[in-house]
Amino acid sequence: MKSEESVSKGLIKRIAFMVLVLLVLLGIGVLARTSTVSTVTIKFADKTELTVVTTKDKIADILEENNIYLLEDEVVEQGIDATVGTDRTITIKRKSDIEKENSQSDETQVQVIKSEELLSPEGKVIVEKIVKETVEIPFETITKEVTSKNDGEKINKVVQEGKNGIKEITYKIKYENDVEIEKNKISETVIQEPVNKVIEVSVKVVASSRGSSAVRTGAGSWTYSSADIDLICAITAQESSSSYEGALAVITSACNRAEKRGTDPLTEYKRPNQYCYSIDSNWKKRLNGNYSSVVKKAVTDALNGVRNHPYTSFRSARTGKAGVNIGGNVYF
Repeated sequence: MKSEESVSKGLIKRIAFMVLVLLVLLGIGVLARTSTVSTVTIKFADKTELTVVTTKDKIADILEENNIYLLEDEVVEQGIDATVGTDRTITIKRKSDIEKENSQSDETQVQVIKSEELLSPEGKVIVEKIVKETVEIPFETITKEVTSKNDGEKINKVVQEGKNGIKEITYKIKYENDVEIEKNKISETVIQEPVNKVIEVSVKVVASSRGSSAVRTGAGSWTYSSADIDLICAITAQESSSSYEGALAVITSACNRAEKRGTDPLTEYKRPNQYCYSIDSNWKKRLNGNYSSVVKKAVTDALNGVRNHPYTSFRSARTGKAGVNIGGNVYF
């Protein structure tokens, strides 16, 4: 009788152990198939934003899977090798903007003009101060292209050094228990205007008989002046300047339209309610070379036949519409 009980208990233990192993294996399988999906907001240096869906946490991986590449003057505020924080935000800034922010905060001088104590209706003691802050006005960097007949790379030449300006801002500030509770600007006076930094970029231009730059594609010959090329670059940069691929995708859409209609990309850019040219005037601030070298390269490559998609239309990826996402725009 004891021998049968021993066999029965041993069998029960063996079955229980096998069930436990099976449950553990099932749990591991479920975990292996489960990935955390979340949304991440990417804030670009030009103040635009893009929300993407990802299973990744490392910033470098998220940018790469969305074809977003940093320009020479850009950095990720959190660090390219960092992981996304709890705010699920990636912030891209220009190095020059960061330097200006640091310079401005370092050079701010505060002078208390007047201070007095007041009694609030609730019986609290409020300290009211008239404060004058002297701050720097950051200078801007302007790039001007000049034509050159010499072969070789672009040559940058600083023709005017930049210098920050100075302004005085007067505030009325109220404190309660040394904590600022209200701040109102009373006046602002510019003491010294900033001097912009001017850089000349020598660019080789192949001139046609009409004194214009000629570029040829498989569809024939498009002839543009230097001013036209600058305009095309400005419009392209306004539509997408976050990466070479993004800029190339914009100009590619115009080239695709032009080749189908027998026109040219600039004509397509100027069509009513199609590109930013006829919708707003923000592109004007990018004229005279105020765009990155990757935009100029993307435009030059596209006008010489390079394409990175077959589509003719696009919309901002923030609309959530379906399509192929390239540089923050969805093409279809």
